[in-house]
Amino acid sequence: MAAEAKQTCYEGSSVQSFQFYLEHSGEHKAILQCVHSILPGEFKRIGDGKSGLDVLGVGSGEGQLDVQMLSLLQSTFPAVPVTADIVEGSSELTDNFKALVAKTASLQKIPFAWHIMISEDYEKQMKAKGDMKRFDFIHMIQMLYYADNLAETIKFYHSLLKNNGRLMIVIETANSGWDTLWKTYKKELCVDAITEYRSSAEVIACLKSQGLKYEEHIIHNTFDITECFNPSSTTGTRLLNFMTARDHFYQSFTPEIRAGMLDLLRNKCSTEKDGRVFFNSNLSCILVYA
Repeated sequence: MAAEAKQTCYEGSSVQSFQFYLEHSGEHKAILQCVHSILPGEFKRIGDGKSGLDVLGVGSGEGQLDVQMLSLLQSTFPAVPVTADIVEGSSELTDNFKALVAKTASLQKIPFAWHIMISEDYEKQMKAKGDMKRFDFIHMIQMLYYADNLAETIKFYHSLLKNNGRLMIVIETANSGWDTLWKTYKKELCVDAITEYRSSAEVIACLKSQGLKYEEHIIHNTFDITECFNPSSTTGTRLLNFMTARDHFYQSFTPEIRAGMLDLLRNKCSTEKDGRVFFNSNLSCILVYA
């Protein structure tokens, strides 16, 4: 399939769907707790003795997490200049990121380079230039599902790390609710932007095969999907749309497939507490060493 024809980033209605999911799931809050617990120590190791620090965000979306990480890096090394390169395929999300930077006072000293393209195109562009910029810290948060070739993507971005650098990958954990749903219904779900579902299991297998040193931290998170079992609930329908990457969950699958998915969501992907159903949306934060 031609890269141009394949939607690998959020535009239009999918932006609203993604924003709705973030509000409902608490995912960014969970990732931020992990970031604030792990990154201060990592940043000290990464930046020790360096006169400048270069950061690359791949698939950064609207930049809410980037802004927090860059602020954290600045507060760790207030006297060291920082640069930020951002690779994001969605022009709509990039515009939102730029607006966020504009109103974040602490980031005004950081020069940003915006690369509005998917990660494969950035890789091609860098290789064509020959003189590739290297980075102290590279992060890929919830984006490796969209990479054409997982092994090549990890290999390329790892090759951009400077001495003592770190590549941080955040991805859904093996055997989480997402992993269970998307692998059980692979035939029905892996048909559009995500053609091959990956969890931390695939990423870690890839790191091991490349002989890369890494450490994994589990980010515990659940969110309430009780409304998904009420067909007349707008919230439930919108969540199901996002979780199955469809515009219309109820029109997209046969009644048998829908019933099977809902049964799986309730009984294999979630836990029940006080009559509410909580989806297991655990994430893995994987730090890969240069």
